[in-house]
Amino acid sequence: MTMDASQRITALEAVSTDSTVLFRVTNAADELREAVLVANESGDSEPDLACWLNYCQHLTHIKIDKGSGAPMRDGELVCANHGAYFDADSGVCTYGPCEGAYLTGLEVTVADEAVYLTDDDYTYVGDGPIDDDDDLTSTSNVKI
Repeated sequence: MTMDASQRITALEAVSTDSTVLFRVTNAADELREAVLVANESGDSEPDLACWLNYCQHLTHIKIDKGSGAPMRDGELVCANHGAYFDADSGVCTYGPCEGAYLTGLEVTVADEAVYLTDDDYTYVGDGPIDDDDDLTSTSNVKI
């Protein structure tokens, strides 16, 4: 399978089951967003991968991965701000203030030992967080 090199996110080996890989995308409205890749142990030689927009469903201005990898616990992404747990495979919140809500998923494909964004609604921009000088990674939910 030939993949579009401009949509290559990272090498498959860079996606860990202990954390996330953070990258930037744009949508059809040309809005810059963050997304995360996460691997789940599947018992096969290759892990199952999932990709989600990097925003907690409790307060969507809060990022799950604050730039150094999201915390993981027993196959779930943890929002450090709210204590919400999201199943890394399905994106459903299994515990916390947004229980039952779902993370927004993006489609990815593995080919030639690399991970590619294959979602028709998003375009890969680059790795890392959005550098916009906004403090969206606050550890506090107190509004001043």
